[in-house]
Amino acid sequence: MASPMATAMGGNPGIPEDQQQTIKMIQGLMESCPVKTGMAGGAGFVMGGAFGLFMSSFEYAGPTVNEDIVNQSTKQQLKHALKDMGSRSWSMAKNFAVVGAIYSGSECCIESYRAKNDLYNSAIAGCFTGGVLAAKAGPQATMFGCAGFAAFSTAIDMYMRRD
Repeated sequence: MASPMATAMGGNPGIPEDQQQTIKMIQGLMESCPVKTGMAGGAGFVMGGAFGLFMSSFEYAGPTVNEDIVNQSTKQQLKHALKDMGSRSWSMAKNFAVVGAIYSGSECCIESYRAKNDLYNSAIAGCFTGGVLAAKAGPQATMFGCAGFAAFSTAIDMYMRRD
């Protein structure tokens, strides 16, 4: 049974004190930036894989079909399609994981530094993410990536925060 002091400090009287400490430790771990970054990367990987699988199916439904594929047997066509779907899914999964991890990690670090949870965190994290992703293309692309991703992430955050 928890002490009256633990109950007064926000403890749950039905849960033993050692379990309450374990729960607090797990909650603290789940709120840490490395765990948030890993979870966002993992979720991005799963969503990217599903999106890549979905989008790869449209290639074979269009009016332009490669003549080499048409002349193959059904088994060979199916093997080619599945291989292509797998490679596209893998590629999109990796890309989504990277974007999710960069954005989530930078937003968490910015929020921890500023000690605030507001739209500026989304804008700054979006700018950082867009800039990092476009950095190889040069300074102009970096600026456009920063501005575009900041606007997009701010708009999404505004939508998610509305009442």
